Amino acid sequence: MVLPTAYLPPRSYMEALMSEPARIEQMETFEKQTFRNRALIRDAKGELVRLTIPVKKVEHKQLTRDIEISYQTRWQHQHWITLVSTYQHTPYFLYFADYLKPFYEKEYKWLLDLNDEMNATLMALIKRERPTDVRCTMYNVQRRTQDWSGQIWTDKHPWQTEISVLDTLFDI
Repeated sequence: MVLPTAYLPPRSYMEALMSEPARIEQMETFEKQTFRNRALIRDAKGELVRLTIPVKKVEHKQLTRDIEISYQTRWQHQHWITLVSTYQHTPYFLYFADYLKPFYEKEYKWLLDLNDEMNATLMALIKRERPTDVRCTMYNVQRRTQDWSGQIWTDKHPWQTEISVLDTLFDI
């Protein structure tokens, strides 16, 4: 299976990546406004929040492997603050946050490198055994109703396709 690169991809992408031998396509033409450099999360109020990694000017038919990340704005800081404010009260955020924070502190030159390393970390965390529910009680976190997707907030808001796998990771 050949997949495009993805930033904080949806659960369906991660399932495809983990279910059978997959290869990330590097020689494709980079498509703007796709999940290659964008992620979608839902905050506690149920509002959709888009996280976008800014990239340097993309030439016509530029290959994905040649896409450089722009650091003209403080996007890493903004993304991390958004993730913390969105997920800090979920049962497993504190358990996994230390694995994700370094991606928002290190400057990567290439989008493909950031996505590959982050997705490898996400796959490892998904496979990892979660702490017991005692930990949830310790932090006074109430479990929410989950639908089959494992997305958080589904007891208050309808299911949304293509939400980042982080919703699943922090609240399984």
